[in-house]
Amino acid sequence: MTTPCYRFRRIVPILALALFTILLTGCTGEDGGEPSAQAHGQGGPHGGGRPPEQAVPVAVQAVGNGAIASYYDATASLVAEKTAQVLARVTGTVKTIAAEEGDLIPAGGALLRVDNDEYRFRVEQAEANTANLLSRFKRMEAMRAEDLSSEEEFQSSLSELENARAEEGLARLNLSYTTVVSPFKGRITRRLVDVGQNVSVGTPLFDISDFNPLLARVHVPSREFNQLKRNQDVDLVLDSDGTRLKGRIKLISPVIDPTSGTIKITVEIDDYPAGVRPGDFASVKIVTEQRENATLVPRGAVLTDKGETVVFVPVDGEGEAVTAERRVVETGFTDDDHTEIVTGLAPGETVVVKGQRSLKHGTPLKILESAEASVR
Repeated sequence: MTTPCYRFRRIVPILALALFTILLTGCTGEDGGEPSAQAHGQGGPHGGGRPPEQAVPVAVQAVGNGAIASYYDATASLVAEKTAQVLARVTGTVKTIAAEEGDLIPAGGALLRVDNDEYRFRVEQAEANTANLLSRFKRMEAMRAEDLSSEEEFQSSLSELENARAEEGLARLNLSYTTVVSPFKGRITRRLVDVGQNVSVGTPLFDISDFNPLLARVHVPSREFNQLKRNQDVDLVLDSDGTRLKGRIKLISPVIDPTSGTIKITVEIDDYPAGVRPGDFASVKIVTEQRENATLVPRGAVLTDKGETVVFVPVDGEGEAVTAERRVVETGFTDDDHTEIVTGLAPGETVVVKGQRSLKHGTPLKILESAEASVR
């Protein structure tokens, strides 16, 4: 005899199987066929197919036309046009110092004075000797006029007077050297002696430099030689703070360095902020070729993709849709803002300038911003 508990355990699996069958029938449709396209997410109310791809927001800009140049880039240290070390020209003790480091001194301005008592006495001694010989010469001249002295005595007297005058001049010159002066207008960069110090001929006293103008010397490959001209403009950027300077080519060496195959170019900078000093490093950009009426796009619009140089161009798709066309281009010169397009684009066309890095050929576009071409 079957117990009620046993009958209940047999009925439960049967009921579960029946419920599963009902649910399966509902998923396959009322007629028991295959699941609908809508159940697989490939249909929807429009009757099947993949959902439309989301449009990518981008900014575009018209291809422009303008001038662009190629540059030779180098790094150079700024130097003063004139630099000199002032040396002592007499022996003695430093008595006073008239200028300090950083001072701007005019040409001939006093730098220091050496004790000059000895040199003044030598001048006075030379003056007395000259006066004595001059008096003797005048007497000899009068006697020669009356034929009371020989020609030999007269010439000897004249020679002694001339020697005395020369010695007096030398004594005066040495006295003048006790006041040390600047050889040109410039700024003192270093003082090398102190008051009370003994100096001799050739002792270094000061370093002085003329900061106006500053110079930058760069070495340019000889193949660029024919492209460079004197007074040509040069752009410089200080490494220390990014200050932009304008210079011009002052000198072009007439010879090529056989070791490096380069030509030395001297750039002159006349106008610069007060904080710029010799020793600053600067990036130097020299124009080697200029092209007018070049086809230009913003530099950021050009990408490298799979070894090719490309831009993306918005084109009309089906209906009112706009899609991205991947366009292979050939580029020319590039500067800070623009890239020259040699082939692949024409002025008047439009390129994507923002959002292009996420695009591929055929991507739908949503144009949010459109700007005019910005060229120089």
